[in-house]
Amino acid sequence: MTSRVQEFHEFRTKMNKRILDVDNRAIKRFFGVDTLTYEPGALDAKTKEMLGLVSSMVLRCDDCISYHIEQCKKEGVTDEEMFDIFSVALVVGGSIVIPHLRRGVAFLDELNAQTTA
Repeated sequence: MTSRVQEFHEFRTKMNKRILDVDNRAIKRFFGVDTLTYEPGALDAKTKEMLGLVSSMVLRCDDCISYHIEQCKKEGVTDEEMFDIFSVALVVGGSIVIPHLRRGVAFLDELNAQTTA
């Protein structure tokens, strides 16, 4: 059985390749700006990923939530810090964020299980 984390990676990789293989300068530049935005600057990468996670939750983008949860973990964000991030997203976004919080926590749990396995 394929895990949600594995499915996310496979689909994201496949579709990013498909999209970036098209010769469209605007799309390629947008993807580039997105990558550059999360590089360390006045804010470190960890802080930027935490901000990205809050924003993704408020905007209710499950793919973005999964991506930023994984990036936050790579930047050393603890589960305790994750739940602080989630609480900020709930306050800013309201109860409509709760279903995305559920899926985000499920993704986090699966990611943690793979890391400890």
